[in-house]
Amino acid sequence: MRVTDMPAGDRPRERLWELGGEALADRELLALLLGSGRQGQDALELAGELIAAHGGLRALARADPQELVALPGMGPAKAVRVAAAFHLARRVANIDSSDRRRVTTTADLAAVAAPLLRGLRHERVVVVVCDASGAVLRTARLTEGATDRSLIPVRDTLALVLASGGASFGVAHNHPTGDPTPSTADRRATARLREAAAAVGLRFLDHVVVTDAAWRRVTADK
Repeated sequence: MRVTDMPAGDRPRERLWELGGEALADRELLALLLGSGRQGQDALELAGELIAAHGGLRALARADPQELVALPGMGPAKAVRVAAAFHLARRVANIDSSDRRRVTTTADLAAVAAPLLRGLRHERVVVVVCDASGAVLRTARLTEGATDRSLIPVRDTLALVLASGGASFGVAHNHPTGDPTPSTADRRATARLREAAAAVGLRFLDHVVVTDAAWRRVTADK
């Protein structure tokens, strides 16, 4: 059934107004972002097709606008609107996760860093700066890398932590492949960070690899 053929109380816009976003299915929420469909297809149908074309909502959230326009009916304006909505959602998740949270375990570090790392198709390295009690002072991106490697600049990492007034810090990076297994380079980076932190009086908390569905601690290379 097309949106225009639905009773007013069953249409996505009216249901969200009356019941809240939780009452709507993914394609209904997406249809509201799209605003319209194309000839012979309304926004709800286009939204369902868009989700299916990308293999689900999670994959859709990672798509660039240039990929979204490949589907008929998805012009640049719609594509940019959808991409912007997903980026806003990730930023809000990051604010919520890092707002004066404390990092006392490796799981805490992963939880704070994950919103900055999930949903990406390239590798990114982030640092989580904390005070002596583990309260998060700042989260920041360190590098943006290729799809198959990451670079953790030890000197830049320490400089950022010290400039932020931090007493301790942890680092995290993502594996876009979805495999959280640390590489040999990841383990070596952990060893270098731990050694360098000790040399300047900082506490190195941990290093984690984050994927869209999991995380794993990176132990130092022996």
